[in-house]
Amino acid sequence: MKMTLTRDKSTEKSTPGMLAIDGQFECYTLEDVVRASKIRGETAIPAGEYEVALTMSPRFKRILPLLVSVPGFDGIRIHPGNTDKDTEGCILVGESKSRDFIGSSRVAFMRLFNKLADAKEAGERITIEIKGA
Repeated sequence: MKMTLTRDKSTEKSTPGMLAIDGQFECYTLEDVVRASKIRGETAIPAGEYEVALTMSPRFKRILPLLVSVPGFDGIRIHPGNTDKDTEGCILVGESKSRDFIGSSRVAFMRLFNKLADAKEAGERITIEIKGA
């Protein structure tokens, strides 16, 4: 399974985007601001392609998608949330969007997570490609 996150231009607070699975629109995304220099907990990860693993999150106490081997970042996950205050470098997903906000995040996350879990159970490799604006 290949996910593709296409970023829009960052605002002063966040970076909106869209997530597709195998070329089909899945949901909207929200990340921290894309910056030339990393500010801990306030910077989006570098564009690129990453392996995705479903692992236990010590912070959230549940299995969540983890982006593996992100240069200069640890513990980057895909999870529910609505604003830049919820992300700390992670990727938030939602069904609706407005400036610096995504809505129906838990619904979008569960739909996405179920697809990822099915792919993992089928033995598929899961990746995400993040494209800059």
